[in-house]
Amino acid sequence: MKILSRGEYYGNQNSESSFNGVLISQYSYTAERTDWHYHENPYFMYVLSGDMKDCNSKVKTLCPPGSLMFNNWQEPHFGSKHSNDASGFHLEFEKNWLQKNGVSLNLWEGSQLIQNPKLHFLFAHIYHEFMVSDSFSNVSVEVLLLQVCEALSDVKEMSAATHPNWVNHLKELLHYDSSTLSLQYLSKELNVHPVHISRAAPKYLSMSLGKYIRQQKLKKALPLLLDSSNSLTNITYEAGFSDQSHFNRVFKSQFNMNPSHFRKVIKKNM
Repeated sequence: MKILSRGEYYGNQNSESSFNGVLISQYSYTAERTDWHYHENPYFMYVLSGDMKDCNSKVKTLCPPGSLMFNNWQEPHFGSKHSNDASGFHLEFEKNWLQKNGVSLNLWEGSQLIQNPKLHFLFAHIYHEFMVSDSFSNVSVEVLLLQVCEALSDVKEMSAATHPNWVNHLKELLHYDSSTLSLQYLSKELNVHPVHISRAAPKYLSMSLGKYIRQQKLKKALPLLLDSSNSLTNITYEAGFSDQSHFNRVFKSQFNMNPSHFRKVIKKNM
């Protein structure tokens, strides 16, 4: 079985930058299916466009645009393309970087699709810095990388913690349900009192329910912004915002810029 070394991926490389032991790259995926392989280092794949499927011995995971997939270096897998065009953004950690920054290698066991919106936002910030690549990008990326490790540790702790059965159902609703998500709607679906959901959510989501829902909407909006054929009006409603001014306010609170500026910066540097 082939071992892919540092910075080696299937497809055509569009750009690449190194940040003191962390490699960031963007690829266009060309093969309909890759060979079985594994990687020298752990890495994340953020699907920018197209539909991909990541397959290992345990599970086959469909990865549409906006999907964030973590692949452990010990896990053999293969990828397949399910659209005419597909591209992705990779974040690869060298083990020396992890050790130097006190990040436990046990943090990176297993491969998984990352649903937590906080990690998606961090990757959006890193991708933005990668595309801008100015004199401040290096220090910005280094801080963001440590935040990724911290957030992933929080996600792992929450996954390992004992929690009521309804919490898994809550997460499924927040991640996949396209309905208008309100406390009353969630209470009805979960058969749990709304006050209890509101009080318990910060413990199991590491943030308030309202903040998680807003972040989840922005998570849906990010891949749509990368497609210039999507108007901001369509993105607003497809992501679940009531109007464009609300979308702008929430987006700016997370990225310190409005969505049109974010899109302009990304497209200018692609």
